[in-house]
Amino acid sequence: MEIKVCGPGCASCEKAQKTVEAAVAAKGIEAVIVKVTDFQEIAQLGIFSTPAVVIDGQVKCVGRAPKQSEVEEWIS
Repeated sequence: MEIKVCGPGCASCEKAQKTVEAAVAAKGIEAVIVKVTDFQEIAQLGIFSTPAVVIDGQVKCVGRAPKQSEVEEWIS
C-alpha cells in the first residue's frame, strides 16, 4: 500500500502526516508513506488544495487533515 501525503509542509500538512502514520501503526498495516511537496506533482494528481491524502492512487481527502478514524477506515 502506498499513501501519499500532499502539501508544502504547513502545520496542517504535518498534522495529516502524523495522523496517517498513527493510523498505519494502529492498524499494523505495512504501507509506504510518501510526502509529496512538489506543487506540479500534486496538481498532476488533481489536487488543488492541501493537505491531501492519496491511497494507492485514490484521492481520499483534500483541503484538510483527516481524522485518524477516517484513515483507519480507508486502509482497512
